[in-house]
Amino acid sequence: MQKLKVFYDWMYKIVMVICKLLLIADICVVSFTVLGRYVPFIPDPTWTEEITLTLMSYMAVLSGALAIRRGAHIRMTSFDRYLPKKLINILDIAADIGVLILAYIMIVQGWKYANGIGAKGFYPSLPWLSKRVMYMPIPVAGIAMVIFELESLFNNILRLMGKEALVKKEASLEEQVAEGGN
Repeated sequence: MQKLKVFYDWMYKIVMVICKLLLIADICVVSFTVLGRYVPFIPDPTWTEEITLTLMSYMAVLSGALAIRRGAHIRMTSFDRYLPKKLINILDIAADIGVLILAYIMIVQGWKYANGIGAKGFYPSLPWLSKRVMYMPIPVAGIAMVIFELESLFNNILRLMGKEALVKKEASLEEQVAEGGN
């Protein structure tokens, strides 16, 4: 069990570092654009908008996979205090299966799209760069989602069986307020 936790912690750190690097690159590209527009001797490149949007799309979908690991996705919890814990756990497992199906679709269809239609186009300002790069975050994030969702599913099954989960989900906002925490 501890080996699984180490693997998931390692994967989380890798995806987090990738997201941080993407954010840094995004900030650098946008800063270069601003400088190019307002400082006379710095050229304003035409490729910055497309690269910025591509970096943001990678960040958005990969950070969604990170939210799965932390249990930080927005979800309906209005009735959780009124329903039995076991039923809530079963509903969590059903939600995990639904997200796994979505992640599978993202991998398969995203890969087809990135290597089909996406591979045929090129950035207007960077004719040497295929638009495949712009569509690749979908299957990449699908893979990360599968990895983290399998952990969530495994933890929910352990909870259903009355055993301790590998990673505890973050406390809900209501629990944090009740405890007076952050």
